[in-house]
Order: sequence, then structure tokens, then C-alpha cells
Amino acid sequence: MVGDEALLGAERFGQFPHRARTVEEAEDDPQAIRLAERAEEVRLPGGVVVTRIRRHAGNVPLLGEAVESALTHERAFMYDAAMRTKSAPRSRENDLRTWLREYYGRVLRSNRDFEKSACCTGETERRHAPILALLPAEVTERHYGCGCPIPDDDLSGLRVLDLGSGAGVDCFILSKLVGPRGFVLGVDMTDEQLAVARRHAPAVAKAFRHAKPNVSFEKGFIETCDGVPDGSIDLVVSDCVINLSPAKDRVFRTIHRVLKNGGEFFVSDIAADRRVPDSIRNDPKLVAECLGLALYEHDWFDAMKDAGFPDPRVVRRSVVARDVAGEPIVFSSLTVRAFKLDPPLERRCEDYGQTAAYRGTIAGLPARFSLDDHHEFEAGRPLAVCRNTARMLSETRLARHFDVTDAIRHFGLFPCGPAAPSREGGGAAPCC
Repeated sequence: MVGDEALLGAERFGQFPHRARTVEEAEDDPQAIRLAERAEEVRLPGGVVVTRIRRHAGNVPLLGEAVESALTHERAFMYDAAMRTKSAPRSRENDLRTWLREYYGRVLRSNRDFEKSACCTGETERRHAPILALLPAEVTERHYGCGCPIPDDDLSGLRVLDLGSGAGVDCFILSKLVGPRGFVLGVDMTDEQLAVARRHAPAVAKAFRHAKPNVSFEKGFIETCDGVPDGSIDLVVSDCVINLSPAKDRVFRTIHRVLKNGGEFFVSDIAADRRVPDSIRNDPKLVAECLGLALYEHDWFDAMKDAGFPDPRVVRRSVVARDVAGEPIVFSSLTVRAFKLDPPLERRCEDYGQTAAYRGTIAGLPARFSLDDHHEFEAGRPLAVCRNTARMLSETRLARHFDVTDAIRHFGLFPCGPAAPSREGGGAAPCC
């Protein structure tokens, strides 16, 4: 039996192979019966939704290799209702969460199920292959990410929070890097993903030769992180999840709340070179595949600044999609870092006559260290820096790796900034 929502949602989009409008009609419809017989079914609030079919059913096309078209249009119906309803914003947010939980929990079984490549760039795999080789296949196959949200410096002993931790890949990598004296907390709202991560945590700890797991996975929302105390976290990471939140401003305010003074967020996510048009924002597949709710890059940085991070820095960027749904738009994966300091950093790069020299003491990086896309420090060579950069290198965990001179006096604006990116790179980044 196919649920009411699946039938009505598919009918609305005109691609279901039958005309049944009620459960009773569907039970008498031979095509509906054949479809249901060939499908695994998942019961959702309000009805049963077809999730996967075992072979082609009638003239219903397959989504990728496994996910059946009727589900896509049912999801579209649910998403459309969530985005267009006149109910309170929090109600719309809850509807969207429900839809995304089902998509990431029950539709996607591995990173091969994505149609777009935005969520599967492979950067983490390239950077941390030796650690990934120790993780169970069920964990690595359910890793979805657009970059690598893990800093290159020494992370030992840190307390880390992963927003949207999924099946736990980034948490487990960080578990290895922070070591037994550190701790990693993953927050996710999807039961199926949490179950995978929790199931494998003991085996991963054993593979890392930890006496006990130093990682925990909790159900929650990245907009609030209820239960995480103020000022308790050294490092917040997230990989291609913040774009899925309809309340990104609340996400960044929460990050600021939980970070210690001197703490940092280091996230990889998707941003666009212009404000995303409705034709993309209202497409449920493009939302689920991390494009539809992505922000215009400058709006994204404004949200960070408004939350108390005046000087976010781009570490890496790469184009992941262009000319989507017939729109002349470019989506890029950006890895961004920002520090919480008191007093806050300045909004502009100011020159106080300071220099910084890298000591070459970070493991694996004896010759040079890159803070961001326009600050690469050669070991032993002083480099002129703005006051914000000087504070990032002297008032955070990076201080033990740098010699930073004191401020002399104010000389005006500092000529700080990356080379101008190409038009398809998403527009200019903040000055510093």
C-alpha cells in the first residue's frame, strides 16, 4: 500500500504512473500494487513512503541506481509544503528538518547515491587516508562532505565539537588527532547516522589503541547545541552541513557561545557567487545535495561577522557546480576559519608595524605553514602582518609555533588580502 502523501505529492508533480488519489484507490490500482510489491517501504508520520525499488516498475524512472522517482516527488511535495506554508517560521524549520532527516537517514545509503558532486569532493580522503584506512567501511561509505574541516596544526588535547557529524568520519579522524587527552562531541539530528557512529565507536577506539572512546555522539540541532556549555569548546568543525540549516545566523551565534576565548571554528561548506534563485531554492533534490539553501558568499560572511567573528578567513576554495538548473550561477566549496577573541578582532586589517615568524614546529610542516589563502609562513622568515593576524597567531593555540612582535603604533590600513579570485570562484573574499 502506498501512503496518501506519496500519491498526492507525486500526482502534484505529474510523474506518478497512476491517477489514484487515495489509499483506497491505490489498493485497486494494478500499477500502484505492482510498484508497492517491488519496493521497500518506510513508514513516516501520516503514511507509508516508497524508498527503494528492487527493479524497474512500469514507467517510473530510477533516481541514480537505487532511489525511486516516486520518493523524489513525495519529498518534493513535503519540501514544497514546508517552504511555502504560512505557518510560523519555526514550524517551517521543523518540517524541513523532518524532510532532511528522512533523506539523509533512509534514502542515502552511501556517498555514491548523490547525483551532484558538491557533497563528495574527496578532500578528507586525500588528506587523512592513513586514518581512514582504520575506519569501518560502513562509516566511510556514509561520509558526505565538500571539503576537509580539520586544521593542519597540532590538535592534541583539544575539546572539539562537530556540527552535523553524520556517521562519524570527521569525529573519528579528530579522535585520533586530539589523542586520549582530548575529546570529540558529534551532534546530529538523524537517528540512522547516529546509530552507525555509535555502533562503531568502541572498535575505532581499539583501532586507535585508546583505552576507551574519546568521542561521543549526541542527537541535537546545530542551531542550538543544547547541552553544550558556554565557553567549553576549543574547536568547532562542520563539513557541508551548515548550508542545510534555514537559520544559519543561529548556527554561528551558537558556535560563538560554545567556543572558549581563543577558540576557533573551521568549517567546509558551500556558497554561491550570487543569491540563489527560487528555481534552485525550491528544488528539494538541490537542497538535499547542498546547493539549494547555500548562501551568497558575502551574505554568508556577514552572518559570521554578525555572530561575533569579525575576520573570517578563507583557507581553501574550489568550484563544485556551475550553471545549475539553467541558472548562470557558480557554487564553490569554501573552507573557512575564524577565531573568537576578547576583545574581538577588528573588521578591517590594520597596520601596527608587526611581524610574525613561524618556528617550523608543527608536526609534518617543518618548512611552511598556511594560515589562510593569503598568509603562508616560511619557517624562520618574518612576515609583516596586520594586527588581526598577529592576534590570531599569539592569542590562540598557534602561539607556541610563532614569534610575533609587539604592536608599535597605528600606521593605517594594512594591504592584506588574497589574489582576486576568478569569476567562477564565487567573487572576492573578505579583505582578511
